Amino acid sequence: MRLRLPHIHWSWSLPAAFILYFVVAFAPFPFGSTNDLSIAFWCLCLGIAVMFAPTRNLRKPHLWLLAGIAIIVAGYAFVLHEQLSDHPWLAPFQPIWKQASDLLQMPIAPSASVVKNEAFFALGAPLANILAIILGITVGADRERARRILWVIAISGAAYALYGVASFLIEPTMILWRDKTAYLGSVTGTFINRNTAAAYFGSCAVIWILLILEDVRRRLPERHIEWRRLSLDLRAIPPSEILPQLSCLLICLMAMFMTTSRAGVGLSLLAMIVATTVFLRRDLPPRTGIFISLGSGIAVALGLLQLLGGQVSSRFDSQGLVDEGRVEAWKSTLRIIADNPWFGTGMGTFQWAFPPYRSSKISIRGVWDAAHSTPLELASEVGIPMALFIAAAWVVMLGLLARGMFGRRRDVIIPLAAAATATLSLLHSCLDFTLQVPGYSIPFFALFGAGLSQSFRTREGRPQPEAEVVEDRRDGRDRQANRGSHRSRELHKTV
Repeated sequence: MRLRLPHIHWSWSLPAAFILYFVVAFAPFPFGSTNDLSIAFWCLCLGIAVMFAPTRNLRKPHLWLLAGIAIIVAGYAFVLHEQLSDHPWLAPFQPIWKQASDLLQMPIAPSASVVKNEAFFALGAPLANILAIILGITVGADRERARRILWVIAISGAAYALYGVASFLIEPTMILWRDKTAYLGSVTGTFINRNTAAAYFGSCAVIWILLILEDVRRRLPERHIEWRRLSLDLRAIPPSEILPQLSCLLICLMAMFMTTSRAGVGLSLLAMIVATTVFLRRDLPPRTGIFISLGSGIAVALGLLQLLGGQVSSRFDSQGLVDEGRVEAWKSTLRIIADNPWFGTGMGTFQWAFPPYRSSKISIRGVWDAAHSTPLELASEVGIPMALFIAAAWVVMLGLLARGMFGRRRDVIIPLAAAATATLSLLHSCLDFTLQVPGYSIPFFALFGAGLSQSFRTREGRPQPEAEVVEDRRDGRDRQANRGSHRSRELHKTV
């Protein structure tokens, strides 16, 4: 399997593409980019890239997507105004400021946020995600560049997985150049949290599986797979052309299992099973094929779980699916939402708003700086209306990606990979805070944008770019060569 890259000619859109590739590849590196300096740097890079964002390949559906993102930005701007302004239009002031003023017997300017100006400093991560998805749409409108985004995430993910496994075997008490203070028995790669690492390695494994399936499917001679001859056709593929990709997939799977994250491993395996079934759906038997594929995938996943995920299985046995403390934290967060339904407590203020609502059933050890459920934490910080607005945007995005993966025949793995990883990250974020870690969210929001951009078919009558013509001719020659080699084998067997 070779990544065929067309001859690159200079254009003003190239800086945007290369900056996006750079950010996508290196965002996970500095400890998941969770500190303010890293987030500011990625926002700067992405902002510069947006200035050079290509618009030549944008069509009407892409403009509608950008208009929808602009509406979300306007919603964020309104909430920020209410939380930062000394004279908000609608938001009530937090009662904590009057209580503090009465206790100190001095005037204190009130605010709609429990921590003044914290919303401004918490804006970095959402801004980076918005810039990443905008660049994913604009850069990903070109199919070759959309595929490069897919490859950059896959290759960089395999590299981080290899580092994670190697560093765990050589020096498990270090993350890059820092001492590792938690999860000493788990692989975390360059991330601090093992759950985020599991979701990242699992998402990269999903992409590798789809890339391998696409390449193998292209090499098969028939339009529909003949399962009786599948083993013979697979043996005809030169090992040197498929082993590197299989090795990268295995490395990502090893790193994912070695994180010992229950939800991360389980949801990643589910995403791989569903993505594989959707990709092969046209080649499966008409009635029972889907169920056979899902059942086979579950059997393989359980086998891998027993073979590579012994610690994950033991954690399921001893702790179940969700910790009791996490459930109590969710209940406490719901009480925060009930007391601040319209505009929340302020963006980035959860760790200060949580202590008065902390359940007595939660251990007094440690500080809860995250709700371990991104939707609940979002609603507690920005209010129910804005949270529902963002949830509606996710529903629209997943619907468009489903339209692309079921409606396209060519390059279907781009919207399919985006849909699979989006569903994985969304479900995992309901149990943890994966999408709140920029090292994970920035690369995959760029992929979501590319998937959305490639979810629409090319207009009829539109001239096909020269690169696509060359690619079609190469694919045609590959299929003809495969058919010829298959006929030669059949003739040889007959003789």
